[in-house]
Amino acid sequence: MSSDTKIVILGAALAGASAAETLRSEGFDGEIRLVGAEPHRPYIRPPLSKEYLSGKEGIDSASVHPEGWYRDHDVDLMTSIAAVGIDRADRTVTLADGRAFAYDRLLLATGSSPRRLSVPGAGLDGVHHLRTMDDSEALRAALKDGGRRVAVIGSGWIGMEVAATARTLGNEVTVLEHGTIPLAKALGAELGAMFAELHEENGVVLRTSVEVEGITGEGGRTSGVLLRGGDIVPADVVVAGLGATPNVDLAVAAGLEVEDGILVDAALRTSDERIFAAGDVANAFHPVVGRRLRSEHWANALNGGQAAARSMLGQEVSFDYIPYFYTDQFDLGMEYSGYPPLADGARVVYRGDRAGREFVAFWLADGRVVAGMNVNVWDVNEEVQALIRRGTPVDVARLTDESVPFGEV
Repeated sequence: MSSDTKIVILGAALAGASAAETLRSEGFDGEIRLVGAEPHRPYIRPPLSKEYLSGKEGIDSASVHPEGWYRDHDVDLMTSIAAVGIDRADRTVTLADGRAFAYDRLLLATGSSPRRLSVPGAGLDGVHHLRTMDDSEALRAALKDGGRRVAVIGSGWIGMEVAATARTLGNEVTVLEHGTIPLAKALGAELGAMFAELHEENGVVLRTSVEVEGITGEGGRTSGVLLRGGDIVPADVVVAGLGATPNVDLAVAAGLEVEDGILVDAALRTSDERIFAAGDVANAFHPVVGRRLRSEHWANALNGGQAAARSMLGQEVSFDYIPYFYTDQFDLGMEYSGYPPLADGARVVYRGDRAGREFVAFWLADGRVVAGMNVNVWDVNEEVQALIRRGTPVDVARLTDESVPFGEV
């Protein structure tokens, strides 16, 4: 592309920032505008429920690039301003302040927003959602001194990580879950139960099979969570971890194809050949799985931003990444790699000490490794991903034998 080419990136988080970096590293010397609604320079979100929330790490640890990187690489970073419209015919983007910018290529990296708690009392002081750095700072202020009664609604990854961090800071924590086992949707019942046991051993109270009907309060502040049946769980702080929804309003208004995110092909191209999407908001066709996948984990944002940048430059791209995420809760750290649609209902086998929580779990479908999770076992994720990429049946006895190197399974 020529130096006259204009690229606009809407969404100044990890996907957008990684796209801008890749454009420059691939030699693109045209105009790059990176537009974000938040006041902060691009940052990664995993620390917001862990190290940053606990106060162990500061803002620089979460930032994608040092403060001067955007200036030094001639990337026009525009913060605290939202885009409000896309004119595909004129190839312009309009911002909330009325300014309009032309584009030759446009990347939508608008991310997702937390599902909001919608029961009576949800607007009381002391009710928190966690998505942004400002959300994390507000929650940290409420938790940092300990001694608070914290109710976490939802036992997905955000809910369980917040629960672990809040408990580690010396707060009383109750997790409220509509289902029967935390994280069962992501990991299955057996491994979900392992996380439940971990939390209970560390003093977290888990209440499953409950339904939240409202938030009680006194003087405008939350005092508890009302459950169906009349029970009230006392709470000075309520955290809603109810999942997230992709931010597709701009795409819908622009007439792009949307279904559980912005529909893109394996090259991350939308129904408009000049517009691309990456990160949480992209529902991309995955060439290995043979269906669409939308992932809200940071690795997808990082890798997707890079792939979208190369695709915008006209390179041949087939985004066949293996979804990856990690968590740290109390003394348990884990990494997961794999294809969720293929792992659903697959056989799970273990290599290592399952009872001692030092093991690698593998999900097998038709004898093939389709997902793997290393728990308190490190420096094996690349080998786990290699087994997944191999895509051929494995010898289960050798797979589960710790004396057999991964490369010889």
